[in-house]
Parts: sequence; structure tokens; C-alpha cells
Amino acid sequence: MSAPERFMLREPAMLEREVKKSIFLAQAAPVSTPAEAMDFIASVSDPDATHNCWAYLIGQTYRSDDAGEPGGTAGRPILQVIEGQGFDRTVVVVTRWFGGTKLGAGGLVRAYGGTAAECLRQAPRQPIVEMVDLTFGCGFSDHALLRARLEGMDCQIVAEDFGADGVGLHISAPAAREAEVRARITDITRGQAMIRVVEEDAPQGVGE
Repeated sequence: MSAPERFMLREPAMLEREVKKSIFLAQAAPVSTPAEAMDFIASVSDPDATHNCWAYLIGQTYRSDDAGEPGGTAGRPILQVIEGQGFDRTVVVVTRWFGGTKLGAGGLVRAYGGTAAECLRQAPRQPIVEMVDLTFGCGFSDHALLRARLEGMDCQIVAEDFGADGVGLHISAPAAREAEVRARITDITRGQAMIRVVEEDAPQGVGE
């Protein structure tokens, strides 16, 4: 069974709505690292607002903050919306200006989660294509053809190392096409290329 499709934002998004005289403003953005997420949170949080609640999800790394609202009524609902809509590499901040009417725990969950959900539903999205990094070497005579064929298979050339005997390549290839990419490299190099996967450290999950 294939994994469900995941998405990221093409660009930052914003949505404002009123709930029982309180104003809720959701601001979302694509991010690659927790540091980027925290920078975005700091940049859009309004110090004069009643609360600036937020959550981000980047692969297996996630974090959320109720920012003074009752525990579990703001940050976690925002995080659940990000995950529930299939987003990744995404941060959402929902800012509240209190309008004088208390919403209760259930009302807060619906207000924060609903504002975040509507913001993401309307936001432009794009599928996340899982990539695998490969390294291998080739002769000078094969280099130009390899580059052309690999770029035609949606591969990205990460780095090239020109040496006395040939070229070392580091490429990023769509994981779904890894077998096809390997076969093409092997064919063009007549079986001479030693293809290796570049391993990355798995990210660590972070709780609330």
C-alpha cells in the first residue's frame, strides 16, 4: 500500500475570521528546518495580541505551543490540522485578539483549529516528492550524456568532482524512480559505475 500523498505550501498564506467578537488570524508558511519555523513565528507574532499560538511539522519533527491558552486548546489543534490535511514542512501561527466573550475549551479548539484549517484549505499547495541522494563516478566521455538523461528524469545534480580519471557525481533522484535511474546510469556507463546511497541522519521528534 502506497503512502498517502503529502503537500507543502507554495507560498505563505493568511486568513482572518471573527468568532464571538474575538479576531483570529492564521498565518502559514513553508519551512525546511525548526530554526526557520521559529524565525517565522517570531516575525509574525503580535506582542499586542492576546495570544500567539502555533505549531509546525517538518518530517518527524514537530512542536506546538498554546501560548497561554488552556492546555491542549490551541497549539495541538493547529498541529492536528497540519497533519490531517497532509501538510509537511509547514508552520502555522494563529493570533487571537480577545473580544470579551469567553469561548470555553471546546470553543477554543474549534476556533484555533478551524481558523488554521480554513487557511490551509485555501492556500496554494504542491506535492512533496521524496528524493534519494546517490553518488557514482563516470568517465569524461559519458558525462554529458549522463547529465542530459538524468535531468530528463527529474534528477538534480547536487555536486560534481572532476578528477584525473573522470567525474564523481552526487545527484538527488525521485525515490519512486530510483530503480529506473540506477538502470540508466548502469547502461550508459556499461556497468562501470559504483552507485551508492548517501545516508542522512533521521530527524528526531519533539513533543509539546
